[in-house]
Amino acid sequence: MTTMNWLVIYPEAWLLFAACAVLLADLFVTDPGRRPTFWLTQVSIGVFAAMHLWMLDGGATAYGMRGSVVTDPMGHLLAFFAAIAVMVTIAYARPTLAAREMLKGEFYTLTLFVLLGISVMTSANNFLVVYLGLELMSLSLYALTALRRDHALSTEAAMKYFVLGALASGFLLYGLSMMYGATGSLEIPKVFEQIANNPGINKEVLIFGVVFVVAGLAFKLGAVPFHMWVPDVYQGAPTSVTLLIGGAPKFAAFAITIRLLVEGMLGLAVDWQQMFIVLAVGSLVVGNIAAIAQTNLKRMLAYSTIAQMGFILLGLSAGVVSGNTLSAGNAYSSAMFYLVAYVLTTLGTFGLIMFLSRQGFESEHIDDLAGLARRAPWIAGVMTVFMFSLAGVPPMVGFYAKLAILQALVSTSVTLYLVLAIVAVLLSLVGAFYYLRVVKVMYFDEPTQTAPIVQSQGVTALLALNGLAVLGFGLLPGGLMAMCRDAIIKALAS
Repeated sequence: MTTMNWLVIYPEAWLLFAACAVLLADLFVTDPGRRPTFWLTQVSIGVFAAMHLWMLDGGATAYGMRGSVVTDPMGHLLAFFAAIAVMVTIAYARPTLAAREMLKGEFYTLTLFVLLGISVMTSANNFLVVYLGLELMSLSLYALTALRRDHALSTEAAMKYFVLGALASGFLLYGLSMMYGATGSLEIPKVFEQIANNPGINKEVLIFGVVFVVAGLAFKLGAVPFHMWVPDVYQGAPTSVTLLIGGAPKFAAFAITIRLLVEGMLGLAVDWQQMFIVLAVGSLVVGNIAAIAQTNLKRMLAYSTIAQMGFILLGLSAGVVSGNTLSAGNAYSSAMFYLVAYVLTTLGTFGLIMFLSRQGFESEHIDDLAGLARRAPWIAGVMTVFMFSLAGVPPMVGFYAKLAILQALVSTSVTLYLVLAIVAVLLSLVGAFYYLRVVKVMYFDEPTQTAPIVQSQGVTALLALNGLAVLGFGLLPGGLMAMCRDAIIKALAS
């Protein structure tokens, strides 16, 4: 293990420099559309993504900062996906923010700090580094949620997000402190060694620590019963910020889940996998059933997110079976693929909501889409692709993602996981109702809006590419699935 290797953190160092540069450069920007700030931000993120992609091609695992930071293919891939998600989010958000006089330099700077926190978490090899990245990301998101300061609903959402987020961070920090007390180390590999090789370790303290860690992680993933913030924040935050919350940060939550529970506490998998099963079933039940009753589109998608996280937790719960890790690579890579598919579809869904919005009209209700197929057939078609993907209808990427999770469960040949697969399928059928309801409203209901849809050429092209990606990765999922599997296997091997 390298004691001090600054080269392993140069993408993060670049992003920190870029965020400070954007902050200062924006002071001299006079363009109301903030074009220089926008392009400087996009170029900065593009360079950051290229750095991670270049390091991913190297395929090596390296340690730095006295072992507190690790760079491996999984970390690089997740950081790369997060960077692309943030770039797309900013592109979708710019016209909407400009129309509401919210396009300020703070949005770009705080978004860069969100991405920096995500990157820190994907490369964390130490409990303190995990917490540092988590707080950097979370505090930036709290501020962005309250970006619309004159809007009562946004302010309320920011307060709820802050209070509940602080509570969840406390859970996670308390759990990590108990793990430190039991193992005597803050470094994740040493915690793993202590749990595996020290017969005299205090098991009771370890179990309590795992409970609090899982609670903190479940909040960040938005899993039941730690989901209470998701609907209110998704509805109350500006749609551009809702997209930022629902997209890239999920990669960070997945990364620290793998780092802490798989790389650090795999010896306690019997315990935390049982918790994940309960969280997964609860998320699938509550998310799918509660979404049926929603009339607000953003709130419906919030409950949809809770249900989607249930599928990811099912994948994470099937890594260790009967004490062996033979299915770990398949289970965790399936969960990672599902996450990529979910974020890809979510980007397009909220991007399309912003595309249909205008000053004084947010297009946040399902009824606002009534008759959309008559007013703008191609927009309705793209939205149908996204809804079908979330519902798991072939040949969209969401179908293959669900199939991968079910295959990971069934391949264990354990009765419990077979039952869970059946439950997941049945609840997915329930979930298909509210996704198909959106399609029905677009194609069969009478239009309620007559105002012309103001189209931005850049956003129009991006939506088309987003829809093609959802369809393309569904038809040809092998390459992306292989990347996820390779990244997970190399991370587990190191």
